[in-house]
Amino acid sequence: MLVQMELARIIISEIGDQQVVYLREVDGPRQFPILIGLFEALSINRHVKGEESQRPMTHDLLRNVVEQLGGEIQDIVINKLEEHTYFALMRIRRDGELIEVDSRPSDAIALAVQFKPTLPIYVDDEVLAQVVQ
Repeated sequence: MLVQMELARIIISEIGDQQVVYLREVDGPRQFPILIGLFEALSINRHVKGEESQRPMTHDLLRNVVEQLGGEIQDIVINKLEEHTYFALMRIRRDGELIEVDSRPSDAIALAVQFKPTLPIYVDDEVLAQVVQ
């Protein structure tokens, strides 16, 4: 079963290698952190703040490519946790078909926050059971 989450917080440390995003359950109390890289954190933060760049950045490019090829990004799903590494899927609808593309959660979240409203972010309840006590 999938649980809908939302981006709750971004912590950016310019002196550290790892940044943190917190996802919070939309209709519940659960939340958990995911460590991400600086580039992805800055991309997420830029879109959350509504800042625009002069030229497409990597996540902007990905969105543009999907849309120009006739796809619509439906949502993202964090579907697995193995050895402290999260896995995600970007789910793209094209010509009535649902295409699931393997992704790092940080890239998927960076893509999700480009949309207004933000694309739905889901986490498999088995993943939540592993990270939330």
